[in-house]
Amino acid sequence: MNEAKPFRSRATLGRLLTAVAVVALLAVPLLGSAQVQRLAFSGGPDGGTFQFFSNGIATYLSRHMEGVDVSNMASAGSVENLRRVNARDADFGIVYSGDLYLGATGQLTNDTKRYRNVRALSYLYGAPAHLVVRADSDITEVRQLADKRVAVGPAGSGAAASAQRFFESLGLWDKIRPQFIGYNQGASALGDRQIDALWVFAGFPNASVIQAATSNRVRLLQVHAAAQQGTLFDDHPYYTKVTIPAGTYPGVDYDVETIEDGALWVAGRHLAKDLVAQAVATIYSADGLAFMRSVSEAAKAMTIENALNGIVTPVHRGAQGFWVEQGKTLTKDQR
Repeated sequence: MNEAKPFRSRATLGRLLTAVAVVALLAVPLLGSAQVQRLAFSGGPDGGTFQFFSNGIATYLSRHMEGVDVSNMASAGSVENLRRVNARDADFGIVYSGDLYLGATGQLTNDTKRYRNVRALSYLYGAPAHLVVRADSDITEVRQLADKRVAVGPAGSGAAASAQRFFESLGLWDKIRPQFIGYNQGASALGDRQIDALWVFAGFPNASVIQAATSNRVRLLQVHAAAQQGTLFDDHPYYTKVTIPAGTYPGVDYDVETIEDGALWVAGRHLAKDLVAQAVATIYSADGLAFMRSVSEAAKAMTIENALNGIVTPVHRGAQGFWVEQGKTLTKDQR
């Protein structure tokens, strides 16, 4: 019995050594993966502009930031992205400036929660308001739409919400007759005289406005001048002025001054300052911007000059430093 003990000890030792070796082998890929920081970018519906931008930024950062892998996530859009980034279910996202402001102040529709963990990085592109009427109508200014049928977009859509904010600021929402239909249906209805005006809240040139302007002669109303007569900019400071140039649409040979809400690149407050600074610098390099413009024509609006357009909420500390280095001055709200 005394001679068997060393034998059992050697066997036990062998099994222990084997177990240690297996654990060591299994640990190798874990150690390797720990060197890569995996981040998530929440974009938008497949085929939509949000998704083009999120996939483009995620792809470029993954290729050009060492030790970072950014995966793109499909999403329902702006508000879902706000909620995901706030909850750390995503690290980056695209959120309209209006939703970011309303979310931070507890004013989202049917949602009083304050989303305080989301920070703006930069302006990407804008969604301007188009207010289209037939050129053969007698409607030449916004206030003449009282008691008129105005297509404002589907019920519950961002377009309908923006139309309500605009017309409420002028005391007109209860006076117009809103038609909750989509852009294409609205363009057809305008041509058939089933409505008097069409509200489109989207980047230009917009296909539905082109459809309306090709089928009939149309007039675009000066939305910004009307907005200045009401409370829109006090109630919703994220709206900014933008010009739709003459010639953008058939027969519209004059500049149209209107309002827009900006689509913003955002990040969670939890992301490190240095990582965010590197991410913004990577995308806003000459090569990064060239890549983004190859992804979407709307990325032409991505410039150093436009970088802080329409942002009325805090900018991430990492992005703040980068923009100051670029000569930008942050407002009190952005700091």
